[in-house]
Amino acid sequence: MHKQKILVTGGTGYIGAHTVVELYESGYEAVIVDNFSNSSPDVLLGIEQITGKPPIFFEADCSDYHSFANVFKTFPDIRAAIHFAAFKAVGESVEKPVEYYKNNINSLINLIDLMRGREDSSIVFSSSCTVYGQPDHLPVSENAPLQPATSPYGNTKQICEEILRDCALSLKGKLKVVSLRYFNPIGAHPSSLIGELPRGVPQNLLPFITQTAAGVRKELSVFGDDYNTPDGSCIRDYIYVCDLAKAHILALDRLISGRSEMEGDMEYYNLGTGQGISVLQMVSLFEKATGIKIPYKITERRAGDIEKVWADPSKANNMLGWKAVTPIDDVLRSAWKWEKKMRGI
Repeated sequence: MHKQKILVTGGTGYIGAHTVVELYESGYEAVIVDNFSNSSPDVLLGIEQITGKPPIFFEADCSDYHSFANVFKTFPDIRAAIHFAAFKAVGESVEKPVEYYKNNINSLINLIDLMRGREDSSIVFSSSCTVYGQPDHLPVSENAPLQPATSPYGNTKQICEEILRDCALSLKGKLKVVSLRYFNPIGAHPSSLIGELPRGVPQNLLPFITQTAAGVRKELSVFGDDYNTPDGSCIRDYIYVCDLAKAHILALDRLISGRSEMEGDMEYYNLGTGQGISVLQMVSLFEKATGIKIPYKITERRAGDIEKVWADPSKANNMLGWKAVTPIDDVLRSAWKWEKKMRGI
């Protein structure tokens, strides 16, 4: 049987690469498009080593229409798209809002434009819990009202969801969308052949912890200890990247095989564990899982940070048949194993 080709924009990025592996393992074929703005060509080798197949790769900037259009000319049999391509650092987006709006919104508009002439278009959209802002009620369900975004990054995700909703409505059943609202992805593939590759100072907590454990950083910066939480540090819902990747396959299956079961032309799912972990708790859990002490200092709050948020993932559990199942100790060990491999420790 001819394998269905799935376009994966940003497919050499952190979540994208893990999803490409799951696509191959589920019998799909990935067509990766990336410009390596926040990734490395080495990721393609890692994917090949895990799957035993060299992935189809097209170097292009999705926010450049003509460059992106060549992908569809080369692969007219693309069946559906998983759209990751976006800048994604909350703090950086506060400093560089124009770059974030330009890149994140244009790349999505180009994708929809290139797909909309088809009889049957499907997009899995990489969204974020930042669309909820600081929620009024925890845990957050998909019915929670979207609060004003606390960063330009979060706002781009809200705007992109609105664009997808309007386009799906206008195309009257020809475009179906599943928007996956991630909480905080962490960890690395068990093979240590792919993982998170932060550029410069990490924007996410766990790479900062593993770099401190490896001696790359003198100490971890904890941004604020005066939040309204049990230990004063921010609380997040941390989800294993491989568990997260599997949700994309289930969303894709729903779009391709179960369109008739969908609730309208666009669905939204929270992807999280349903448990909140504070920054200081995460430090302690990492120390317990690896036996390594993490020096840290309390610094000022970071612009755009939300105080506390964790998911109600029951809709994804029930309707997609998806659940975050990997124990946190295993996840933290996978991140440490990946850091050691990168550093040759």
